[in-house]
Amino acid sequence: MKSINPTGIDAYKPSEIYDLVDQLGVAKIGLSIVQLLMLSVLAGAFIALGSAAFTMVMTGTDMAYGPARFLGGIVFSLGLILVVVGGAELFTGNALLMIAAVDKRISAVQLLHNWAIVYVGNFAGAVLIALLVWQAGLLEGAMGHSASGIAQSKLALNMPEAFARGIGCNILVCLAVWLSLAARTISGKIQAVIWPVSCFVLLGFEHSVANMYFFPQAVLAGASVDFVGFAQNLILVTLGNIVGGAGGVAIAYRLAYGRKNPRQ
Repeated sequence: MKSINPTGIDAYKPSEIYDLVDQLGVAKIGLSIVQLLMLSVLAGAFIALGSAAFTMVMTGTDMAYGPARFLGGIVFSLGLILVVVGGAELFTGNALLMIAAVDKRISAVQLLHNWAIVYVGNFAGAVLIALLVWQAGLLEGAMGHSASGIAQSKLALNMPEAFARGIGCNILVCLAVWLSLAARTISGKIQAVIWPVSCFVLLGFEHSVANMYFFPQAVLAGASVDFVGFAQNLILVTLGNIVGGAGGVAIAYRLAYGRKNPRQ
């Protein structure tokens, strides 16, 4: 029987979302290597498609202009919508597996194993879409110029900035995933995803999987990319994503709704 939310909203209550995340963490660990890798490649491809659309939307605009970035954020949301509704394994969203780990429903080794495979699969999916976009000829001309500008703006970030922007990004991405689990309908899930994701893009926060696309895209567009800078950016953003998602959102909700705390 469907539970009744005292707010009158047809959605799962926060404590129920916590239980869903806990159960999903166990289910994700139960996936075979082939399933996990394939779903990870799909997630990387999905985020890359949103990133490619973002690049085109920003073409011909001032990338520092707020309204343009907000529109870009709405378009970029396509990636997480495909992940959430279509079903895929995304590294940044899987930061929420920390809840199942803290609840001792999965081990630390299982958690790190999942993250490692998903990270590699996401990278592969992102690069595949970058190659597809390049082969389609989309990186010639104006879109290629935008691709170069996006990569250069990321390389210009210093280490504390990249790390902090990674934290901010995955707080919002994990909240988007959390809110999508509250929704009982596909339209509700889509609406839940769009606003947090648009916010992180608007604020210029950094998403590790999106960067797995943005940098190869710039290289394929003919831009001169510092590969050491790319590696440094990706490492710092990845660590920030882990802190924001696992250390921030997951732990915060664990303290609020964990097994030793009363349900609300």
